[in-house]
Amino acid sequence: MAKKPLHFRLNGAEKAVFVDEGQNLLDVLRRGVGDLTPKYGCGQGACGTCTVLVDGEPHLSCLTLAEAVEGRRITTTGGLAQGNQLHPLQTAFMENFAAQCGYCTPGMLMAAKALLDRNPSPTRQEVVEAISGNICRCTGYEPIINAILEAAKSRGARQYG
Repeated sequence: MAKKPLHFRLNGAEKAVFVDEGQNLLDVLRRGVGDLTPKYGCGQGACGTCTVLVDGEPHLSCLTLAEAVEGRRITTTGGLAQGNQLHPLQTAFMENFAAQCGYCTPGMLMAAKALLDRNPSPTRQEVVEAISGNICRCTGYEPIINAILEAAKSRGARQYG
């Protein structure tokens, strides 16, 4: 199987890698460029832990063909903080105990960021809908929902765009 070149922007940095035809984005991110923040969960698009933003929209990286991101912007949780300064969503998750085992956290953060980028003042129901594709087995969802609403209230979630 011949490798194909792939160029994309990951968390603001240009990336160029060779990929196999049919290779998924999650594999390219984790093994190809070393971004371990998107997690492998179910591999079938049911858990949401591998959620990343492609041009600002949430995508399940385990189901996204790497070839489909040619020339596009990819954001993972690795790109949320600015140096040592956590993104306001990350701070809200920490302060609201929204991460217990932490496995779902990257996907939840990406789903929340996409929501707040398009709707800076969501209702509780809109938050619930936005994270509905992400499974969490530890928190019972309330701390996650509260963290997202707190970040929206502080208006700080838009601080880093």
